[in-house]
Amino acid sequence: MRIRATVAAVSGALALSAFVVPAAQAADAPSAAALAGSVQPNTAKSPTDVTQGDTKISNVVVNGGKGVVFGTTTKKTFTVTFTATDNSGINMALAILYHGANIEDSDNGAVPNENGGEKASCTAVSSTTSNCKETFTIQANEQLLNAHAGTWKVWAIAQGKDANYVQKDNAKSFYVQRASKLTVNAAPEPVKKGKTITVTGALTRADWQTGKYTGYVGQPVKLQFKKKGASAYTTVKTIKTTTGGALKTTVTASVDGTFRYSFAGTTTTPAVSATGDYVDVQ
Repeated sequence: MRIRATVAAVSGALALSAFVVPAAQAADAPSAAALAGSVQPNTAKSPTDVTQGDTKISNVVVNGGKGVVFGTTTKKTFTVTFTATDNSGINMALAILYHGANIEDSDNGAVPNENGGEKASCTAVSSTTSNCKETFTIQANEQLLNAHAGTWKVWAIAQGKDANYVQKDNAKSFYVQRASKLTVNAAPEPVKKGKTITVTGALTRADWQTGKYTGYVGQPVKLQFKKKGASAYTTVKTIKTTTGGALKTTVTASVDGTFRYSFAGTTTTPAVSATGDYVDVQ
């Protein structure tokens, strides 16, 4: 997997660079054996964060702080930004996206579009601080399986001009999600006051492997009502989706107004509300 090769190459290069000590500091420098022990902890299968010196990574933002949502064939380019600091200034930085418990055990991921995927585009805003930016392009039906929906993480590394560096296995978590759709139909229309209204609908989401929208089963969905002239919906009841994502319930007609279903979302699927269906009660 390319992300593992990039991580290995970058981590290895930065670990080696920690041994390059200016001649004036050589007498005070720690031994190579001691330094190696402090900057090469990734011999274990599960990586850990590494800190060598005063380098820091902060303010990591993925896609403007929103989940990255993909339809069945969506091709999307989104941005990752972060701040890197070091008392000597920043030499380079890189963020990589991945899905899995950690970078070593990831089952999917992405490297940035910039600089051959090997480093971010960073702009110095002071002698110690750089703002870094990367873009990532992912196409759902080519690069994502349904199992890849949910929490993704940002592996990040930054190096100061003095060769100090920091490496974070999870600098930020975010969601990669299967796009959702929700429908509603309230019938009959019009209806006499006191009679029964049947409200049906369906909750579906993108299936990246079949290229279709399929039912999301067993999910709680709110039936909401907005009285004619009102500005907001109120929740009438909560029901769960059945086979094919189907929804069906009944209410008693009382006043004119609009019904809709509303889904709060999960880690794998974003929130969605149906376009309301107006019912005239006579």
